[in-house]
Amino acid sequence: MDERLRFVGRLLDGEDMSSVCRAFGISRKTGYKIWNRYREQGYEALSDRTRRPVRYANQLPPQIEAMILTCRKEKPHWGARKIREMLVRRLPNDIKIPANSTIHAVLDRNGLVQAAKKRNRQKREGTHLSPGSSPNDLWCTDYKGEFKLGNRKYCYPLTVTDHASRYLLLCEALDSNREDLAFPAFERLFKERGLPKAMRSDNGVPFASPNALFNLSKLSVWWLRLGICIERIKPGCPQQNGRHERMHLTLKNQTTRPPESNILQQQDKFDLFLKEFNQERPHEALHMKCPADIYEPANQQYNGLPDLEYPLHDREAIVTACGRLCLHRKKINISTVFAGQKLGLREVDDAIWLVSFMHYDLGYIDLEEKTLQTSTTLLI
Repeated sequence: MDERLRFVGRLLDGEDMSSVCRAFGISRKTGYKIWNRYREQGYEALSDRTRRPVRYANQLPPQIEAMILTCRKEKPHWGARKIREMLVRRLPNDIKIPANSTIHAVLDRNGLVQAAKKRNRQKREGTHLSPGSSPNDLWCTDYKGEFKLGNRKYCYPLTVTDHASRYLLLCEALDSNREDLAFPAFERLFKERGLPKAMRSDNGVPFASPNALFNLSKLSVWWLRLGICIERIKPGCPQQNGRHERMHLTLKNQTTRPPESNILQQQDKFDLFLKEFNQERPHEALHMKCPADIYEPANQQYNGLPDLEYPLHDREAIVTACGRLCLHRKKINISTVFAGQKLGLREVDDAIWLVSFMHYDLGYIDLEEKTLQTSTTLLI
């Protein structure tokens, strides 16, 4: 506000707009906006304005939600479709009536929907973290920070460790953190070492997608298909993956100072470090044993993706490459991370379908609105 006052003061002293804008480092468009506000409203217009939106998109007014709950109490056996009709009859014509899926989500959120099975739930920031006390109970993965090689190209080391034994399972020199490069690296690892019970990572790509459904990525969906539970640390809490981060420090000191000339030479250096770290270097937390003395191969072998079956659902559908689901000749957007995956569909009310992936419930489809309403969070 002080800056705006000085800006207006110089204009009032007779200076021209162009020179004042140059002095304050702003465009003339911004300058005229401040000046016009001052002329219309005086000094009060120069105070900071709230950035709170006038309205929140897709937020149901509390009065409407309360009315939905009231209707359900009056008619405890009625579903979302019939309750919506009650709202149509009771509310004025100028009030927008929520969709069937929104009404069903309100009922579900308030415990008024009888579920066929207990739904799994997850916190939005981070997940439950298992102790990983035995080998292959928990693997930890991350990218050690990128660095430049001698040829001025970047290297992105993808690393995986066993949480219990500190065994370094993978240290792959990649030229990007793209998903298509991570897939073959993990597939080679699974073929060689088997499958862990859980995989812990941060919330960055390619392990998670910030804008996708439940922040899943194609890589994490693939892990789920293989029966691997997903664990994510809280954003800004790298200490929750502390053992892995400590290994990164040793890796950085011994293999990147200085870096090699190209990615192949850097990979050779990583391979030597991996062998020394696992088989020669004693670890204080392991009572001076080497990780190779503790680590054991995984019992569950990698045999490709198992088939998906939904015996308790009414029908099955494949998500298209563009992330859509076709149901009764209607296209509903799901998420591209599920492209090619088979989902289970079960009709829980008139034109309301529950959508499931494996044993996880994703949400409800309203055929009239052609939308997916996520009513719960996914436990991964």
